[in-house]
Amino acid sequence: MGQPKAWLEWHGSTLLYRAAAVLARAVDGPVVVVAAPGQELPPLPSNVSVAEDPVEGLGPMQGLAVGLAAVADRAETAFVCSTDMPFLHPAFVRRVLRALPAGTDVALPVARGFRQPLAAGYRTALAGLVKDLLAAGDLRPGMLFKHCEVAQLSDEELLADAELARRDPELESVVNVNSPDDYAAARDRPPPQVVVECFGALARNGGHRPREVQAATLGAAAAAVGLTLNRHVVAALNGDQVTRDEWLPLVAGDTVAFLSADAGG
Repeated sequence: MGQPKAWLEWHGSTLLYRAAAVLARAVDGPVVVVAAPGQELPPLPSNVSVAEDPVEGLGPMQGLAVGLAAVADRAETAFVCSTDMPFLHPAFVRRVLRALPAGTDVALPVARGFRQPLAAGYRTALAGLVKDLLAAGDLRPGMLFKHCEVAQLSDEELLADAELARRDPELESVVNVNSPDDYAAARDRPPPQVVVECFGALARNGGHRPREVQAATLGAAAAAVGLTLNRHVVAALNGDQVTRDEWLPLVAGDTVAFLSADAGG
């Protein structure tokens, strides 16, 4: 890419912030970013922690080992994704993790013509096996799959999930950016379409009526209806998550309700 992917801007936040926050929206457990030794990271959501990879240059398998070990005492399964997936949708994460029943070690999407080991579900107990494979010089995820039970998920199997088929019918969740051209193409894509509603004192002049806007972050959704997220305004995402995080990523199908905090909303 010629520059750190984690810091690349995408419609109001960085690629890393977006990936971490989308994942946090999709799972109940901890979210961990694996950083290379001494790597400087952009700001992260408050509920995301960092695990430092002690070894540099061993590729995704080393990061996988560190990440799985970091959450193994708090979760039996984990969704693993790369930094550079701006179109990742929570519905994709949930669909993949549901493909990890008892006896299955890896839920591996084979989407858009390719295996997707960095958009897959893993048993966290695999951390030790990955470490052993690394010690033996096996640096490719494909080597791991030879030693465990893998459930491969085709496009058709993934899209059998009604929510995923509705929100991400082209499975663009697995699209990543590996070059400046890829990044430029992703950056030129319009933000997702979401529904915005305003309530209380914010609903003057017909502002209470739901309207569709294009916004990739909560801050952009607020700006689209002439609001600024401050101590006077609070947002409820899809009826539950209440926040003022202007970088909070939005995805297709979201509904954002803005309320006047002064009115106790």
